[in-house]
Amino acid sequence: MISEAGLSFNLIQTERQNHARELVQGLRLSEWDGIVTVSGDGLLFEVLNGFLDRPDWEEAVKTPVGILPCGSGNALAGAVNQHGGFEPALGVDLLLNCSLLLCRGGSRPLDLMSVTLASGSRCLSFLSVAWGFVSDVDIQSERFRALGSARFTLGTVLGLATLHTYRGRLSYLPATVEPTSPTPARGLPRAKSELTLAPAPAPAPPVAHSPLHRSVSDLPLPLPQPALTSPGSPEPLPILSLNGGGPELAGDWGGAGDAPLSPDPPLPSPPSSPKAALLSPITEGVPETLASSGLPPPTPGSPGAVSTRGPHDHLLPPLGTPLPPGWVTLEGDFVLMLAISPSHLGADLVAAPHARFDDGLVHLCWVRGGISRAALLRLFLAMERGSHFSLGCPQLGYAAARAFRLEPLTPRGVLTVDGEQVEYGPLQAQMHPGLGTLLTGPPGCPRREP
Repeated sequence: MISEAGLSFNLIQTERQNHARELVQGLRLSEWDGIVTVSGDGLLFEVLNGFLDRPDWEEAVKTPVGILPCGSGNALAGAVNQHGGFEPALGVDLLLNCSLLLCRGGSRPLDLMSVTLASGSRCLSFLSVAWGFVSDVDIQSERFRALGSARFTLGTVLGLATLHTYRGRLSYLPATVEPTSPTPARGLPRAKSELTLAPAPAPAPPVAHSPLHRSVSDLPLPLPQPALTSPGSPEPLPILSLNGGGPELAGDWGGAGDAPLSPDPPLPSPPSSPKAALLSPITEGVPETLASSGLPPPTPGSPGAVSTRGPHDHLLPPLGTPLPPGWVTLEGDFVLMLAISPSHLGADLVAAPHARFDDGLVHLCWVRGGISRAALLRLFLAMERGSHFSLGCPQLGYAAARAFRLEPLTPRGVLTVDGEQVEYGPLQAQMHPGLGTLLTGPPGCPRREP
């Protein structure tokens, strides 16, 4: 598809963790129209944070980025697939759909979260911040990576068997504008044969590309060519039950009959897991930390020292200082907390069905303690269609926010940013609307109920 569309590219194979981050730091971005990762969500996380390491980060972060899904979760690709008007897809079908959208061209602004960790280090997030059940499953299922997307199914089963609760405090600055559903737009062609590719452009003068590690210029992708799934019309988005409200359902939403949930579990990562080692600081932020974190404040010149790189988090006071008026604070026992920017948590998990790439919102979802294992399983099964908010689960909560702060009050646990494990402790984040640019292709027609 890419060759037939007349797209010229260099293909680079990364060889280790953070290799892509190093590559984009030295890339002459003016020579390229965009960067596309052929992997899961983790490689795009490296690229975006590589932009942040550059002296010209403000221009670099605007570089259009795209994704061709070849990982386990493929959350952003699932959101791109839905935006393009295709039916939900996995595996090769999802890859073909995203390839077609890439060839069609088109981009949208991409909201990015600036996340400040307990040590003061900062990173950019395009996807999610997770704590509790979601992050536990993500990291603990690393040992099953060879199973592909089935690793999360197995990890969920194991996570349900050892379900834990975590004491914590979640504070957020509510959004002043409620999220809206995407505007219907023209659909995509229903088959590859209907795709009209642009005529080959006139030969351009040769460009001296900067040297790239193991690059192969204009290499065609050896992809199979089965028939594409036809894009359908997406169904209307469900009405959300805000903050866990809504009528309580008779049944087993409560935890009666389940074994007691442990409030403070040890959750070490498996030694063989590539995510067992915490990520190195990406760009440094405010050094203040909460006293409860047990982390000393960094000294000038240390890895936690303040740096001017990265967007200014004007909505956030330093960690460890009181929050300004207008913030909402929840404290208690949580099974999970998820802060997500796009609609999808995985290619087949629609966590925030009404979310858009550029709505300027961070969508907070949480599940309080007291939910039964069967009820939690029902939530995740309903999330495959984005209908989990319509179940009326009293432990499920939701809020649209501009910024948030999460303070774990248990000494052990797992925190992830875009599926990558980070240091455990208090963190806070602010949404920066339209800071990046995402290659999405043209929008499709939303699906409608039959």
